[in-house]
Amino acid sequence: MEQFTKAAIVYGRRCKKKIPKAIAAKKRLEQINSEITIEGIVEDVHGLNIAELIKGHSVVVDATDNFETSLIVNDAVVKLGIPFIFGACVGSYGLTLPIIPGETPCLHCLLNHLPMDGMTCDTVGVISPIVQVTAAYQITQLLRLLSGELLSPILQSVDIWKSENAEINVTKLKNIHCPTCGEHPSYPFLQFENQMKTDVLCGRDAVQLRPGLSQTYSLVDLLKNVKHQVTNPVLNPYLLSCQFEDYRIVFFKDGRAIIHGTNETKTARAIYSRFIQYY
Repeated sequence: MEQFTKAAIVYGRRCKKKIPKAIAAKKRLEQINSEITIEGIVEDVHGLNIAELIKGHSVVVDATDNFETSLIVNDAVVKLGIPFIFGACVGSYGLTLPIIPGETPCLHCLLNHLPMDGMTCDTVGVISPIVQVTAAYQITQLLRLLSGELLSPILQSVDIWKSENAEINVTKLKNIHCPTCGEHPSYPFLQFENQMKTDVLCGRDAVQLRPGLSQTYSLVDLLKNVKHQVTNPVLNPYLLSCQFEDYRIVFFKDGRAIIHGTNETKTARAIYSRFIQYY
């Protein structure tokens, strides 16, 4: 519990001083080891800047907090030929997978096979021990890779609450038609038109979000899935309007949404990510 307490103290101070997490983490890690050089970058990762952020590095370790960003990173590392240590956790469940461009399946190959069941940290939370375990697996894979060991594409899953562990060799899931690592890659998550667009609506204290990939969604199904999280829902053939905490959200059939009650795109994205899994 000592490490958890220290982490809470660090981020508690960060919140009080309004210091970005990247800078708070940099300062804390430099206190632990003053002989290392750390660059803290306060920036939103997207398809237009990810290559610049990771180029020239020996390996990329996933510590993102949403799957959309992981897919953007996946496209970039495959395109640049940089090994990628994927990791994700939600609830008491964690996943890790080493991705070696040109050799192993990439994250896009596994999109329909990852057993996360649409859960997110926003909807079910995450307990600290699984974060530590997932990170430990990732760092072990990192050390093995940097020491020259060849890593197999083993998907490691852990449910620390149920004391369950599984290892799956995903070699056969490599897809020659994968748009990221297949024979004719297009790197869809690096394409501007395929990325989430956000617009602050002038004078309305609201943010509009537009998914990059156009689809038609069922608002009836959406309401069934989110009714336990929202209040005052209003559904018609064109939109679903509802209240979530201090925000009013309007969902449209094409995946668009308007988040009323904020002009912060980061806040709007976080709220949208909470509900988009139910679309």
